[in-house]
Amino acid sequence: MNGETNIALVPVNGDLDVTTTPALRRTIDRLVRSGCKRIILNMADAEYIDSAGIGLVLGETRLIHERGGLLSLTNVCERVFRSLSLARIVDFVPVSVAGPRPSVPRLEASAQPLWQTSLRIDPDDLHETRGSVERLLSRMGLSQDAVFDLTLATGEAIGNAVDHGEGCSVVTVSCYPDRAIVDVTDCGCGFELGECELPEASADGERGRGIALMRLLADSVTIERKPSGTGTLVRIVKLLNG
Repeated sequence: MNGETNIALVPVNGDLDVTTTPALRRTIDRLVRSGCKRIILNMADAEYIDSAGIGLVLGETRLIHERGGLLSLTNVCERVFRSLSLARIVDFVPVSVAGPRPSVPRLEASAQPLWQTSLRIDPDDLHETRGSVERLLSRMGLSQDAVFDLTLATGEAIGNAVDHGEGCSVVTVSCYPDRAIVDVTDCGCGFELGECELPEASADGERGRGIALMRLLADSVTIERKPSGTGTLVRIVKLLNG
């Protein structure tokens, strides 16, 4: 399991049925009690879900919603997705099916945002910066869940920028007709990473975890050196019709 205070990726080891739900429920409950606000269940190894599993998803969704958080399922196979659809779970729990994610269309160089706002990141008040980003994203017609996820992804990028940004980090929120874009820039030494790459793992397993989580929460995350000056540009994209 990869997790931290705000976000956790929890693997479902095998089918989600009456024999496996008690242990998974304990794991989720422990995360929620510790303050985790976003839990993603990785269903890649689950080929079946029974009424106990559906009950777990319903109960834990309700529990984390009461604490102001969100639970979702990813890498769901067709058989499990059908069961979730019949139970109407997909109507109120974000579910993504297994397989490659659709690519995000390239933004034309001539495209202009409908509006754009830049904020200097205050390293002493990241809570206020995240709140400002959330308020801006809420103006774009995104679902409440999408705003929640995009704010969390931005929070990961902001934390990295503060760690490496030499005190001059900026977040820019742009609204285009088909997408929301959040750019987080810093003035550090600069860093690049391919769209499907992760940094080389560190001994403690921490390196790259935030980037992997950002990519789960958004439609596209790119990391490159700033086009001018020194530093890194992290671009987070969410399609408005996604």
